Amino acid sequence: MAEDINKKEEQLQKRLEKLKSMEDEIRRKEKALKEKEKTKKQMVLRLSPALWNEIAAWAEEDFRSINGQVEYLLSECVRTRKKGK
Repeated sequence: MAEDINKKEEQLQKRLEKLKSMEDEIRRKEKALKEKEKTKKQMVLRLSPALWNEIAAWAEEDFRSINGQVEYLLSECVRTRKKGK
């Protein structure tokens, strides 16, 4: 019985170490993302109220900000264009 407990404790310790490792990796990726975000360029974009409303509604459906939605849409267009070449 004591062996079973020791074995389970070892397994739990290994899982804990793995979780800590995963958490460290997530933190590294988040930090890299934040650094990347700092390098973004700003631009002024003028849209009609109708287009703005459509993008705002779409962003809400996708749980994104309007800026995030515009960036996503532009990224998708660039990816599609690159595939076509």
